[in-house]
Amino acid sequence: MLAGIFIQSGLDAVQNPKPKVPKADKVAPQVAEAVGIDAETVDLVRFNGGVQVVGGVALALGVMPRVAALALAGSLVPTTFAGHRFWEEEDPSARAQQLVHFLKNTAILGGLLIVVSAGK
Repeated sequence: MLAGIFIQSGLDAVQNPKPKVPKADKVAPQVAEAVGIDAETVDLVRFNGGVQVVGGVALALGVMPRVAALALAGSLVPTTFAGHRFWEEEDPSARAQQLVHFLKNTAILGGLLIVVSAGK
């Protein structure tokens, strides 16, 4: 059940990354610098989408589920901080909507971490 959202949103990011670039620009340069790569934000959005597709499919099929969940968790954190910056919203309705999305992603992250820790 966790896999579907990653497969769908990952495919969208791979096929249509440009609309995501303005939000991704808020975190992508720092992520690229932290991991030591020189890449344009659009390429990082596509790469992140690819990680989500591969990780989502692997998780859905039960192929190395702990590794897949860890990759998805690593992908979800910067995605959440880029896409759901509720603290920057001035409109109360938009702030509330972004907060819901942020909390939804933290709940999904919790589910992924349960998968990662399963079997220990």
